[in-house]
Amino acid sequence: MKFHYRRDEDLAINLTPLIDVVFLLLIFFMVSTTFNRESQLSIRLPEATVEPTVAEDTPLMEVQVSRGGQIAVKGPADEAPRTLINTDEETLYRAMGEALGEGGNPVVVIRADRQTPHEMVVRAMDAARRLDLTRVTFATINTPE
Repeated sequence: MKFHYRRDEDLAINLTPLIDVVFLLLIFFMVSTTFNRESQLSIRLPEATVEPTVAEDTPLMEVQVSRGGQIAVKGPADEAPRTLINTDEETLYRAMGEALGEGGNPVVVIRADRQTPHEMVVRAMDAARRLDLTRVTFATINTPE
């Protein structure tokens, strides 16, 4: 009599369907979730005063923005402002970096026309932030009372 021995099959759990379900759930939650990033800013608006708010010996970097959006940069060691050829953010960043030179942390004064697009002022502030210039102020005029 010939006995046939049954081979025991190795039991294995197929994880492919489980992984598919987990990825589908992940995609579902990523698509259906809304991300709200709310922030509350404490803003103190600048006031025009007669007394200067910056000491006279403090190095200044001026960023001038015209009504049409043209930008000129004057560093602490420059005699006259240099007008930029375009209003690209990278061009402004490089010009401010060159005007800064070895000059530490000057106060950045943004002189913008009252009808200047807001985007141009934000570009100047962003370029100052990228250069780690933390002291930024805006030039104002004194209004007669």
